[in-house]
Amino acid sequence: MSKSILVAIKRVIDFSVHVRIRPDGSGVVTDGVKMSINPFDEIALEEALRIRERGLADDVIVASVGPADVQQQLRTALAMGADRAVLVETAQPLEPLGVARLLLALAQRHQPQLVILGKQAIDDDNGQTGQMLAALWERPQATFASKLELDGARARVTREIDAGLETLEVDLPAVITTDLRLNEPRYVRLPEIMKARKKPLDCVTPAELGVTDIAAAGRVLEYAPPAARARGIRVGSAAELLAALEQRGVL
Repeated sequence: MSKSILVAIKRVIDFSVHVRIRPDGSGVVTDGVKMSINPFDEIALEEALRIRERGLADDVIVASVGPADVQQQLRTALAMGADRAVLVETAQPLEPLGVARLLLALAQRHQPQLVILGKQAIDDDNGQTGQMLAALWERPQATFASKLELDGARARVTREIDAGLETLEVDLPAVITTDLRLNEPRYVRLPEIMKARKKPLDCVTPAELGVTDIAAAGRVLEYAPPAARARGIRVGSAAELLAALEQRGVL
């Protein structure tokens, strides 16, 4: 078994940007908008780098699916410390199952001991890709990890649940999805950005991976912003609050 870690990342609108809908409702405005690595995926990459730095992995491979523009985010991942990158280049709209099938092909090609990805993407919030990949790969999974430890051929994952903390042990290879409290990603410095330009970044197509069934099953008809929130009112006493709630039919 290879001591590589495969990290999947997604290109998304930066979390600090106010997302705007196109006037015709056909999609989200992306022209001139800052794009970044999905924050949960950045945490996944940071954890992979820490595992390698502890001597528990030989190299970190970062992969993504999308158009050629995604190379920018892959170069950022290389600057963070990943050893090599792979872009599965396609302009086709994808759903989590299609992405999982492509990641499966990469996992079968590179035979990593771990596949790590964020628990969800901040653009669609599906939270499904990791679970689908584990099912297709027929390997164990541990989702929403807030702590990850490797012990030989097993991984111990702590995850937050409603009742507190849950600890799972899974055999490797396995799929892990990361939560916010797992770590804090490192800051990328200019020298690392310059070095990243020389690191290998391979571009492949779905057909070259032998994957043809990636078409989205659904079709988005229209985008719309969330409904505007009604203004609140200020009350002078508990009695006024109760009266206002009764008037609205809450009590």
